[in-house]
Amino acid sequence: MREQTHTVMKQKRKIIKQETRTHLNQKTSHFAARSLVIIPCYNEAATVGSLVEQAKRYVDTVVVVDDGSSDRTAEIAQNAGAVVLSHLKNKGKGAALKTGFTYALEHDFDYVVTMDGDGQHNPVEIPVVLGNVMNNGHDISIGYRVGNSTEMPFWRRVGKRVLDYTTSMGTGGFVTDSQCGFRAFNRRAVAIITLKLRGDAFSVESEQLIRAYESDLKVVNTTVTCKYKGLETSTKNPASHGLSVLTYVLWVVAKQRFLLFIAVLCIISLIFGLFSGIYIL
Repeated sequence: MREQTHTVMKQKRKIIKQETRTHLNQKTSHFAARSLVIIPCYNEAATVGSLVEQAKRYVDTVVVVDDGSSDRTAEIAQNAGAVVLSHLKNKGKGAALKTGFTYALEHDFDYVVTMDGDGQHNPVEIPVVLGNVMNNGHDISIGYRVGNSTEMPFWRRVGKRVLDYTTSMGTGGFVTDSQCGFRAFNRRAVAIITLKLRGDAFSVESEQLIRAYESDLKVVNTTVTCKYKGLETSTKNPASHGLSVLTYVLWVVAKQRFLLFIAVLCIISLIFGLFSGIYIL
């Protein structure tokens, strides 16, 4: 009798373990099948392979949008296990992200993470950025680069702050990091923003936030690290890059909040005039 009871208990424990294992496998599969990373790339052959291999650990699919590269970006990304979508010519980061977003919607993914292809973002932080959307009720999670761990040069910090303030004019509140490309979105945010994005270039990060504000999407900041040392982090001259983004963002804000835009220009002109007068005197 005692042996029969012992045998029954062993069988029950075995069944419970099997059911628990099945449940965990279903949860893991469900999580993985609904998430992907989009990496827009233009001549990023030196970094894209490692980035894809690391990102694959945290999501089911990694999509690299090769934006007309002249190097081996597409080949290396594909060999590393990414789905590669290619533009025949360089269209800009905004256009590359729209291509990736469209793929995500067409293939029914529920969560999307975007990362730059130059290696400045750490794939290990994907669960943190994504978790703020999956678990905390937000639509968009923005990587917030702050502190010494960002390695951000002083001139980049100054330029970022200018663009942060400018973007804030179109979002109804101060934006902490308008230019970080390390972000996570739920499906609702991807669907809304994809339809509303108009710019094709590097202004896409600022425009995403402005369109999110227009659509009442919930946005949260998530602290991330950032690597700059030893990396070629931009394929465009930083000065022209910043000016082009600033010009487009001002145009978007002017269309959205014309009176505020005019008031800000008047204040800037007044301050400039006062300082000029003081300097002359």
